[in-house]
Amino acid sequence: MWRRPAGLLLVFAAATAALWLLSVQLSAGQTRRALRFPADLEELRDLAEALRDYERQHRGAALALFCGAYLYKQSFAIPGSSLLNVLAGALFGPWTGLVLCSVLTSVGATLCYLLSAAFGKQLVVHYFPEKVALLQGKVEENRSCLFFFLLFLRLFPMTPNWFLNLSAPILNIPVSQFFLSVLIGLTPYNFICVQTGAILSQITSLDAIFSWDTLLKLLAMAMVALIPGTLIKRYSKKHLKLDGDKQTQTLNGKKSL
Repeated sequence: MWRRPAGLLLVFAAATAALWLLSVQLSAGQTRRALRFPADLEELRDLAEALRDYERQHRGAALALFCGAYLYKQSFAIPGSSLLNVLAGALFGPWTGLVLCSVLTSVGATLCYLLSAAFGKQLVVHYFPEKVALLQGKVEENRSCLFFFLLFLRLFPMTPNWFLNLSAPILNIPVSQFFLSVLIGLTPYNFICVQTGAILSQITSLDAIFSWDTLLKLLAMAMVALIPGTLIKRYSKKHLKLDGDKQTQTLNGKKSL
């Protein structure tokens, strides 16, 4: 029983050490500022400026650090990937950032899937038995159109993404369908975050946030992001078996009164 948690801790320690060594190497060329995960937008802007200056001279190292940090968060279900999406838009631009974040989200979530399959199945079932059982029932009901059900869960989450990543191997979801559902299903969310980062990186004052140009960009961004969700929602009403709010609240960790 103890071998699997010990193995997971060993993998986590090795990944943490590798990321730390990578950040130390990058900091050696950027001695004025210590590198750490941003906790708010102000720290995010400072980090983006520091990395942007470094990226002009050492593009490969900055890209490696960003990819390492992103995969680290995704693989171990650590919150904060949304800020990294925003950082990608500010650092790499809207379209390169979108492609990069979409790929990293999919790869990182798949690594989380594989880690759960290897080390975490018993822990997930032990600590979340009701959620796993309920989600298992919904997956089995929609097994004939599983891929579209997975897309629905990403676009309209009945359960947090981190829990779906951890429980997917328990639910016997094929890794190929899992990977593609993350790649496609989270693209609208990544699109919003990355575009936001690209817009914020060009804003020099609070007045610029409320300019017509910025507001129109944000409006267009929101409309484009709504299209995939609208299509999947129409499909789900006809083909997927989805019950009411009570199960949705339970999967999200809330119980109806």
